[in-house]
Amino acid sequence: MSSERLKAFSDGVIAIIITIMVLELKPPHGEEFGALVGLWPTFLAYAVSFTYVAIYWNNHHHLFYLVESIDGAVLWANLVLLFCLSLLPFATAWAADTEFASAPMALYGADLLACATAYLVLGRVLLLAQEAGSKLHAAIGDDLKGKVSMALYFAGIAAAFWRPWLAGAFYITVAAIWLIPDRRIVRALD
Repeated sequence: MSSERLKAFSDGVIAIIITIMVLELKPPHGEEFGALVGLWPTFLAYAVSFTYVAIYWNNHHHLFYLVESIDGAVLWANLVLLFCLSLLPFATAWAADTEFASAPMALYGADLLACATAYLVLGRVLLLAQEAGSKLHAAIGDDLKGKVSMALYFAGIAAAFWRPWLAGAFYITVAAIWLIPDRRIVRALD
């Protein structure tokens, strides 16, 4: 089965997710630039979540360049990833609306952890769908960034109940780690 339809569908869903998030950016009621100050939680939450969605899209895009075949399990694993990503606008809005309170920050982290887990599972299922010795097999090896990310998500979720700002720092750190696409994939593409 070709991966082109899966990639096109995923691109469309990700575009909708970004659209839903941007719709949460409401203009201020005042007419002065100072009226924008009150929107800082919404804009910050949007910027971080947009960055996460962009990172997933970028890595998903690179990952599927190495895919030679897909099967039903890959389709379902991809749908689970898209489901987890589709919850991000809700978690983002709740965190922003509460100015990053404990429970919303924990939920935001749990959704980020779910997205990361779904992406990991997608990678593993893709490996099973490829023939041994494929480019994907050569590219996927030790995933240090993935392991560090998972640890930081768990730390962020725990920190959310103690210091929500620290949870945010953990989540932003993970995003910073992933701003550069997965080098394992990039090396295999060269």
